[in-house]
Amino acid sequence: MNYWLVKSEPGAYSWAAFLKEGRTAWTGVRNFAARNHLRAMKSGDRAFFYHSGEEKSVVGLARVEREFYPDPTEKEGDWSCVDLMPEKALGLPVTLAQIKADTILKEMIMAKQSRLSVSPVTGAQFERLLKLAGMKN
Repeated sequence: MNYWLVKSEPGAYSWAAFLKEGRTAWTGVRNFAARNHLRAMKSGDRAFFYHSGEEKSVVGLARVEREFYPDPTEKEGDWSCVDLMPEKALGLPVTLAQIKADTILKEMIMAKQSRLSVSPVTGAQFERLLKLAGMKN
């Protein structure tokens, strides 16, 4: 199993909206590195849901339900999306400040490339985020 982090502005698409819908196609990614990460996602992989913008915190945990397929929101180009399903909200949000201050988490791609909307998370980083959120795997 691989682990990931997906980012969204809460005003555009929030964790609460994701929970209400129960499933979403993760569309609109227009960065080649992020697209390649989407294409590497496998069914059953888990992904942290991060609120960017004002909140700047990891707020939930999702699961990849459907592996990559052509992004239906794009009419030109070779862009992909995946389907995600929410698993659970984190017990405590994990802020960007906490991530950047943590010896394990400060090495996350998300902490170094803040504009990347989809990025991998190592197993150690996954476990550390869960611990900071007051949760167990």
